[in-house]
Amino acid sequence: MELLPLLIPSFCFLTLSGLTFGAESVTSVIVKEDDDAILPCSLSTNENIESIVFDWKKEETVQVFMYNKGDHHNNGLTDQNEQFKSRVTHFPEELKHGNASIRIKETKREDKGNYTCFFPKSRKIFNVELVVGAAPKPYVKLLKEKGLLECEVPGAYPKPTVEWQDSDNKTLFSKTLRDIEDKNRFYITIQTSVTKPGCYRCVATQMAKWHQIPSETCVPDEPWKIVAGVLAVVLAVVVVGILVWCYFKNKKKTNKESSEPSAQELKLNADQSV
Repeated sequence: MELLPLLIPSFCFLTLSGLTFGAESVTSVIVKEDDDAILPCSLSTNENIESIVFDWKKEETVQVFMYNKGDHHNNGLTDQNEQFKSRVTHFPEELKHGNASIRIKETKREDKGNYTCFFPKSRKIFNVELVVGAAPKPYVKLLKEKGLLECEVPGAYPKPTVEWQDSDNKTLFSKTLRDIEDKNRFYITIQTSVTKPGCYRCVATQMAKWHQIPSETCVPDEPWKIVAGVLAVVLAVVVVGILVWCYFKNKKKTNKESSEPSAQELKLNADQSV
């Protein structure tokens, strides 16, 4: 399932450098780790901002990207935080339409947080919350000898809900073998028992509206059942073959006997000859 930005409107006020300015609506951008993130910031007036200043910061103090009348952190400005160097770009062709959005390349967990886009001239502030999630594909394993299905989700964030489902999308009862958090990542392993062949999938769901990823495995019939079925078919064919062979053999014998003269007929024929 594709990761999509989720817009959450609200209104708030932000205090900056001792002054309080009315902030625009807050936007939450949710991306998968290692994907690029676009943080939106655009003046509703669509005015040309090529000759003005706008400044992006994280948590109000960390310098992310500044544009100053044509100069910016990718062509001369030097106070950009090390975390964002060579990773943040803007959209030059969009400046004439009032668009001050930026792109953060290959997002990492450390990039998550609250960002502000500030226009000093008009004192307008745009707030963006960036959520960077880790959504690894679940590993599934079939333990044939025990009739068990095991699913492991390694290092997900935010914490997912993990469950086994059958081919009819019905949730199966599962036992949790592991549920731990390590360095703000979650490691979960669950196990379920199955008694019949079919295809089953393990589904990890994060934040309900955000991301869902499944892994599927199919349980075949037990090998001995397959062998027994094959042997039964072969045996049935052999038995039918024997019965057919016996039938035609007996029929041939009967026809032969009916066509040969009996001993009495032979004696009668001999007497008539004398």
